[in-house]
Amino acid sequence: MADHIRNFCIIAHIDHGKSTLADRLLELTGTVSLREMRGQIMDGMELERERGITIKAKAVRMQYKDMILNLIDTPGHVDFTYEVSRALHACEGALLVVDASQGVEAQTMANAQLAVDAGLKIIPVINKIDLPQSDPDRVHEEIFEILGFEDDPILISAKTGQGVENVLQAIIDRVPPAQGDPDGPVSALLFDSFYDIYRGVIVFVRMMTGQLHVGDKVRFMATGEEFSIEELGYTRMKLDPSQSLLPGEVGYLILGIRDASQVHAGDTVTAVDRPALKQLPGYKEMKPFVFCGMFPINSSDYALLKAALEKLHLQDSSFQYEPETSIALGFGFRCGFLGLLHMDIIRQRLEREFDLDLIITAPNVVYRIRDAQGQVTEIDNPSKFPDTGHEHVVEEPYVKSTILLPSEFMGAVMQLCQDRRGRSLDMKYLTPTRVRLQYELPLAEIVVNFYDQLKSISKGYASFDYEPIGYKPGNLVKLEILVAGEPLDALSYVVHKDNAYAWGRKITEKMKELIPRQMFEVPLQARIEGRIIARESVRAMRKDVLAKCYGGDISRKRKLLEKQKEGKKRMKQFGSIEIPQSAFLAVLKLSEE
Repeated sequence: MADHIRNFCIIAHIDHGKSTLADRLLELTGTVSLREMRGQIMDGMELERERGITIKAKAVRMQYKDMILNLIDTPGHVDFTYEVSRALHACEGALLVVDASQGVEAQTMANAQLAVDAGLKIIPVINKIDLPQSDPDRVHEEIFEILGFEDDPILISAKTGQGVENVLQAIIDRVPPAQGDPDGPVSALLFDSFYDIYRGVIVFVRMMTGQLHVGDKVRFMATGEEFSIEELGYTRMKLDPSQSLLPGEVGYLILGIRDASQVHAGDTVTAVDRPALKQLPGYKEMKPFVFCGMFPINSSDYALLKAALEKLHLQDSSFQYEPETSIALGFGFRCGFLGLLHMDIIRQRLEREFDLDLIITAPNVVYRIRDAQGQVTEIDNPSKFPDTGHEHVVEEPYVKSTILLPSEFMGAVMQLCQDRRGRSLDMKYLTPTRVRLQYELPLAEIVVNFYDQLKSISKGYASFDYEPIGYKPGNLVKLEILVAGEPLDALSYVVHKDNAYAWGRKITEKMKELIPRQMFEVPLQARIEGRIIARESVRAMRKDVLAKCYGGDISRKRKLLEKQKEGKKRMKQFGSIEIPQSAFLAVLKLSEE
């Protein structure tokens, strides 16, 4: 049976035609009828279709020439690399799709390396050969020189369907058949899951050895939790129930799980009566990299935001949230994400699907504080950063970034990386006109608008990929913004000491424009390590108390002005300042510029 099964995935850089190729494969194998067919059919989420990206991995079973082909669709963006690596471990082969007009990009290289590390048979495919600007010969050379694949790539146009049948034949001929002993202990790789409101968590598995039947009791090896199989089967764009899953097959299990946090991608599923001796390789806990605060603009929406986050967390357990209170912004949540795109996707889903208006604080990363006794504390909120006077070492996360770009933009991109405290690791000409730069960069410098600036400098031609490499000490300080002597927790930042003055000056100047004038002067200050480094003042409104004096002695005017001055002093003593939401929004947007 396993000899007739081919398990493969499609890997590519964003927008190289991965989802369109999947559409054509589903059409050619008759998995989806022409009446049901629409573009990007495997991207079910509205955001996926609108932005042209795949966010969740999906699996579909196709039949072609008496063969069973299991396609596991993977995300292409760097934030979802873990999901890509899980999908790769469920396959024996991969289609590496490269755009004939754009060539090999940074994420093409990163995903190809993941596939090589997983021991997959890689079939290179050059897509979009129907475009007038396509250059398949140049891209073929890049695949050979940069990636080192010697197999001739298959030339296709996924949009028109040209050459796609050759891809199906290559999968049958080149991808190794699935292996596995049907009578051995049960082990299955759990590579994905999603939450169904009626049936609970539905998990997707690739059977490695043994077989599972309806009614079997299974155990998750990472957590030790046990469940009974209520239903199992295959995915053919919809759930297709079956009585059993055999080695090499890709299918789904319904176990009556209502709590999505009990399911972890990469876990090994085994049978209680036929247990596997050890876990399949590669399982690891996902940790958020980027954090931000989410607060409803209308404070009465707090309960709605809480319910919305709970629902999204059931579908995507890789993001975390916990309640948070801000003096300035009220009640909200501290949320952790895998990266900036992940954060943006969650924010947009909250605003669209649940009709919420949100204030998002500036994104920040997790810092480690090492005190004099050697104890390490992790801090994901700048307002919790320790005060001065404590002996401590601050460590920040670093990433190794790979940037592929045309050589004409090299100088400007190198300058951008140096301005972001980057350290050059490597520079290599891949072809006479394309360069690969590798830099070691602090993650905090990437989360604030780095990608947009990179695209702007390179006119959209540079591609970017990164991987975490651990923590390093940094000269970091907490920048606080004080209004009338009171620090605002929502406007606390952790910045490099060299950039603190520029940041403080920028924020105080912006707030001076936005805070309405009061009856008394309001000082705005930026403070680091107990020192004020920038100051602006919102000038007082002044009533014209001399309007009733049409002349007369100067002492009379002086007396009225002195009386006004005393009143202002009293106001200042008891006055509290109302800061409009627009001021917070504008200052938080500053961090994105």
